[in-house]
Amino acid sequence: MVLKKIIVLFCMVVIFITPSFAGAEEIDQAKLDLERMSLYKKGEALTFIPWYYFAAIDTYERNVRSVRNDIPKREKGVLSIYIKPEDWSGLVNPVKEDSYLPTIHLFGGIGMDGNNDGKASIQDDEDLLFAFIHRLHFYGPSRQYIRMMLWDYYQRAITVDIIDEYARIYQYYGKLNITGNAFPLPIRSEHSYRSTWGAPRSFGGRRVHEGTDIFANYGTPVRATCYGVIETKGWNRIGGWRIGIRDLNNNYHYYAHLGGFNKEILKGQVVEPGTIIGYVGSTGYGPPGTSGKFPPHLHYGIYKDNGYSEWSYDPFPRLRLWERQDRLARRSS
Repeated sequence: MVLKKIIVLFCMVVIFITPSFAGAEEIDQAKLDLERMSLYKKGEALTFIPWYYFAAIDTYERNVRSVRNDIPKREKGVLSIYIKPEDWSGLVNPVKEDSYLPTIHLFGGIGMDGNNDGKASIQDDEDLLFAFIHRLHFYGPSRQYIRMMLWDYYQRAITVDIIDEYARIYQYYGKLNITGNAFPLPIRSEHSYRSTWGAPRSFGGRRVHEGTDIFANYGTPVRATCYGVIETKGWNRIGGWRIGIRDLNNNYHYYAHLGGFNKEILKGQVVEPGTIIGYVGSTGYGPPGTSGKFPPHLHYGIYKDNGYSEWSYDPFPRLRLWERQDRLARRSS
């Protein structure tokens, strides 16, 4: 009896405490977003470059930091823009994270004092943003000129495209907190799948399967799984009619073997979870129009970019999670 009372009491504590933790996380994220937005707006005021480009740059650098071992994680601050300590303080400066302006300038460093507190600290967000801005080559505030500026800084075309896509999303929604996912097929559809990532494939040469095959009937709607931008749309010799969507976590979502596209979907368009982008088919393994070489299914893959290269990872756990979430949402509606 005593044990039963203890168990009941424990469950009540969990029930009452868990929502408070979730609420605290939401408050912390809201506070973080406010601090970041304030800095992005400050960048806009200094340069006339729209705030959503600063948000996009910071998001890109945060994503890159999360998957790279050669870039240290920031211990302080809310921005993720990375400037090497030797660039900040000067290559031969014996103080790697110098904050004293005279010696920083003496050794040719780029560190600056962005908040007039007499220091140029690489750990201070305002100093970091100010130094980053002065490192950029300005041509003008238009999208074309901003892309030129990004190319000068990153020297990588796909990085320019990714940041531009992030900016489109932030501009479209006008906020920073943009989250959510959906299963790529309607929950009510007849479909089946299992983990096939890494399985051998032979068409086009020996290779491994870089996704999960979701088998369904011809014409079943295929939905965007995320908030993102249509990055690619068209024919691929292996994937047939395919669409690629980039999300704000730098995941590239790949949908292949489509029987056709949603006619309203265009390359460069912002989409959200559940947006119909196409329909299940069996296209691919040949020139444009090739179809029927295998049963109808959606090939769904996820790729990650680290600033140098891109690689695939197993989407199966996420698919299971999104399917469960969609089923729960349907039951509660």
